[in-house]
Amino acid sequence: MKLFTDLALALAVGLGTVVAPFASSSPDGLERVAAEKGFAGEGRDRDAPIPDYAFPGIENERVATGLAGFAGVLGVLALGTGLAFVARRRAWT
Repeated sequence: MKLFTDLALALAVGLGTVVAPFASSSPDGLERVAAEKGFAGEGRDRDAPIPDYAFPGIENERVATGLAGFAGVLGVLALGTGLAFVARRRAWT
């Protein structure tokens, strides 16, 4: 099971870091609907931890997107690990 987990994590990190910068720049479904309904400009990027799927402060767009993907994978991993830890502790009590 550990081998599967390690391979899945490596795949997620690889996709998030290396492949994400080559993703389509077309708006996703939420952005498209927001533009159609006329409220796309009302969003607040300042509240987003990584606005526009690119790590702020980095000039190279592909590197900024790769770092954002890497940070996203690590964030989801941390959240999932924390939830699993809490669920496992509650199962024993």
